[in-house]
Amino acid sequence: MSVIPQDRIRRTTLLSAMCALVVTGTGFLTGCSEDPDAGTNGVGKLSAAQIQSRTRAAAESARTVRLSGTVVTNGRTYTIDMRLKSDGGTGSVTSKGVAFGLLRIGGKLYLKADAGFWNHADGDTGGASAGKLDGKYVKVPQGDPSYKRFSGFTDKDVLLEGLLTLHGSLATDGHHEQSGTRTIRITGDKGSGGTLDVSLEGKPYPLRLQRAGGAGTLTFSSWNKDFALTEPDKSETVDYGKQLPTS
Repeated sequence: MSVIPQDRIRRTTLLSAMCALVVTGTGFLTGCSEDPDAGTNGVGKLSAAQIQSRTRAAAESARTVRLSGTVVTNGRTYTIDMRLKSDGGTGSVTSKGVAFGLLRIGGKLYLKADAGFWNHADGDTGGASAGKLDGKYVKVPQGDPSYKRFSGFTDKDVLLEGLLTLHGSLATDGHHEQSGTRTIRITGDKGSGGTLDVSLEGKPYPLRLQRAGGAGTLTFSSWNKDFALTEPDKSETVDYGKQLPTS
């Protein structure tokens, strides 16, 4: 009868513990034999096209989401932090160092900014007019060109439809982690067409998107966590009374 050395037993026990810890934690240890998809929602075993289809369906069915990060469009970079639901959204947008808040409830869109925004947006506004708009909710007329431009930041369906598309040939790019959640990554044209990390825990929600062509990086969080959209008080609201200037 052979006796197994105690140091070998300790090494084997330690390796098993490390594998178990890593697989159930935030990454994966090369050389461990455990299935990286064990205990997950199973989408990691699907093709990239199937994963994209599943994550789009999960996102579309969710009641709410929070988007934060950067979006580059028409050569302009926007930093956004928006909470969205089917009937509106609220949050902040920063562009060229100028920040403003957005609130949409149904068809009503409000823009809130300080005097610096209004002075920057319209040189003819003047200090007095800008002062009246400072920190107030300004209702954006639906016929104003700014309405379509700004309301897009508050529209969950429009944003997700435009963002959750990778370009080119789809492929999977291994198991990763996003804010403590295990993910499977899919890519378009080996990353040049964008990358998307999809949750392996619970529903396969998208968690992080790197857009094609350096067009920004966004994180998705707070899926299905409800929040209230409240009309601003009349004392906080100003009717601009003419075409809204844009920054």
